Amino acid sequence: MKRWWAWALAAVAGAAAAQDPCPHSSEVRQAEMIGQWRAEFDDAKLSGTLLLEKHPTYAQSLSGTIDRGGGRLPVSGDVEDGEFTLEESADGVRISGTWLGEVVQGSCGREIRGTWSVDGEGKDARAFVLRKQ
Repeated sequence: MKRWWAWALAAVAGAAAAQDPCPHSSEVRQAEMIGQWRAEFDDAKLSGTLLLEKHPTYAQSLSGTIDRGGGRLPVSGDVEDGEFTLEESADGVRISGTWLGEVVQGSCGREIRGTWSVDGEGKDARAFVLRKQ
């Protein structure tokens, strides 16, 4: 019986050690970013759902849409060394908003905090939080 318990404890400990640890914020890459995110702002009309996918042209970049309930806008960007950059476009051509943030350490790549600004020029800057769904 004691051998069985020792074996069971060793199996549990081995399984726990085999699981991937939470990556450091600087180690978060495109693969961890892919999926649906909730974008939260103090101003509820800016909040919405962000869908990120692999960019069709740039191998390590992201593309997708932001849906604020009034329509979807295309977005594209990347994450590198824990720094998140995303650009959105109201017309599909020009940048209408820029997201600059950092992956929150200890969030396992599931939370980003930063600033969103109109036209990427720092105008009307608003704090945001992205949480992976």
